[in-house]
Amino acid sequence: MSRVAIVGSCISRDLWRFRGETDTQASTELLYVSRTSLPSLFATRLQGFRAVAKPPGGLKAQPHRALVADLSKTAIAALVAFRPTHLIFDFIDERFDLLSAGGALITDSWELEASGYRKQPAFRGARTVPRLSAACERLWLDGAAQMAALVRATPLAQAQLILHSSRWADRRRTAQGRTAAMSGVEILPGRPGDLAAHNALLARYETTFAELMPPMARVEAPDLRVADDRHLWGQSPFHYVPAYYAAIRDQLTQLGVRPQLAA
Repeated sequence: MSRVAIVGSCISRDLWRFRGETDTQASTELLYVSRTSLPSLFATRLQGFRAVAKPPGGLKAQPHRALVADLSKTAIAALVAFRPTHLIFDFIDERFDLLSAGGALITDSWELEASGYRKQPAFRGARTVPRLSAACERLWLDGAAQMAALVRATPLAQAQLILHSSRWADRRRTAQGRTAAMSGVEILPGRPGDLAAHNALLARYETTFAELMPPMARVEAPDLRVADDRHLWGQSPFHYVPAYYAAIRDQLTQLGVRPQLAA
């Protein structure tokens, strides 16, 4: 049986969730690393951070685990120990700004904002590294090189590497089944996102990553990158119509991945 690790976002995770699984961590055959960024994955742990036992701010268990992993820098060790047969990367979560605090880098995700953790003294003096800045891109390139080195030097080298290539959708299917343009895109509430600029960034990320990494398979469905107003998680430029997930699922099946778990 395949053991699949995802370093990415809901566009890959939802291939399992749409089959009925309610908590991806409930399966020992799937490891999901999300709400992070390549430079944040390899950064120094945030000293002084203290996680609480019960998810704060109304967060559910899985998003809280992902947040704590990003702050505590435990994801890389968990990924290597998991020894996946297939390792899927997608970069849709690479849209958040980074925070630099106490020598650490943290992903400034919605979960971090909702958790209230930023009130902890460990975050005192934190400064923002904007995602679309040259500084953030340099940090990301360093993180990509570190990931490539990690894969080559660990049991991850035995995994089938897969790049799930995608972009923010510029079209959406309305609740009435019509096609309309995406508008009012936000990274976080009150923080608008530049769709074209982020798609250009994703293209650069994917090109560079493919050059640095060992050979990777690629799955994509560019003609089906249409947002769905009826999506389980609501309207977003990366919450796609069902046909998108079906196409990606078929491509993954050809690579030995079968995203079909019991409910």
